[in-house]
Amino acid sequence: LTPFSISGEHPYPWPMFVSQHLPLCYVVSPQDFHDDSQDCEIGAFLASSSEPNSEDNWLEVCRKKFCKALLSKPNTLTGGVLADLLEEAVSRLSSSASECFFSAARYKGDENLENVVLSPVELLGIDVCVRYGCYLELLKEDATKDLTLLMKHIKTFLSTQRITSSSPLVGQQHGYLGHDWLASTVFLIMAGNTERSWNLLLGLSSLLTSAFIWPARTHASVQFPQEVAESGMGPVYWSTAHYVEMLLKAEVPLVHSAFRMSGFTPSQMCLHWLTQCFWNYLDWTEICHYICTCVLMGPDYQVYLCVAVLKHLQPDILQHTQSQELQVFLKEEPISGFRFSNYLEFMMGLERRYRDLVLTDMRHIQNPSE
Repeated sequence: LTPFSISGEHPYPWPMFVSQHLPLCYVVSPQDFHDDSQDCEIGAFLASSSEPNSEDNWLEVCRKKFCKALLSKPNTLTGGVLADLLEEAVSRLSSSASECFFSAARYKGDENLENVVLSPVELLGIDVCVRYGCYLELLKEDATKDLTLLMKHIKTFLSTQRITSSSPLVGQQHGYLGHDWLASTVFLIMAGNTERSWNLLLGLSSLLTSAFIWPARTHASVQFPQEVAESGMGPVYWSTAHYVEMLLKAEVPLVHSAFRMSGFTPSQMCLHWLTQCFWNYLDWTEICHYICTCVLMGPDYQVYLCVAVLKHLQPDILQHTQSQELQVFLKEEPISGFRFSNYLEFMMGLERRYRDLVLTDMRHIQNPSE
């Protein structure tokens, strides 16, 4: 292996391995993500809930069945079942006056996209997404065009939701600088269906959850006071990160102490994970469960998930703290062995103890001074 640190203009006289396709003998065959098992209780529930009924009652029943399935048969919550669940939940939540947190956006979708230019980072993100989707057998190799179209629609839509900034910060001059990993995740969940992906994202944009799981949505948003929007910091910074620190100190004190000894904070790592929607860190199924849980159960589950992940990593965190390699380990290594189903009861316990505080504060993001 090459040295960890490099120097000089051309430290590598040979091409990097990522420039070539990985030999098949090194590739783990992905599990079947299209298993719409007929014995899946969620699938049967969605099929039988087409008749109109109380939104509150439907959501309550759906949440119970989702938790039951996640605890007993997590492998059934994949493929079309997961896509249908997410689509139905967002549709019902966004049509409920009590659940709509942001004012409904007006976007017809017929705008001229010829002048919409995606940044090199966005184009690279599209390439990564399509490559990953093909590996998971969720996309075809010609999906690049459809994802590019979706990204252009999203970029145009979100530009209408942003303030005209007078801030000298470079990050406030040209829109969201990173790739929209939430949009890419939804595109994969919908198996490359652009229309379903767009409708789901448009509905999601009116929900409180979007402020936390969709960083591009709240970047310089008109939904926040001018000084907050111009600061370049979204609610994930001042709400999620704050409560991750608070809960970690109370629930997993050894990990909290290890971070303090290492000279950086757990919230820094959580922000890194959340910004890229846990891509490159969690398995695909766990990423899908993260999105669905936050939509169905509430945005405060984002905090509980981060605490659960750090609790799962406690042995590794303590070990790498001693060797002074904690930050390198967390940045470069995947979160091995983490399963949402194994920590759902732990997260539900955190909900019972802290929801009144965490979710109440999250609902005040439009007036953070309160």
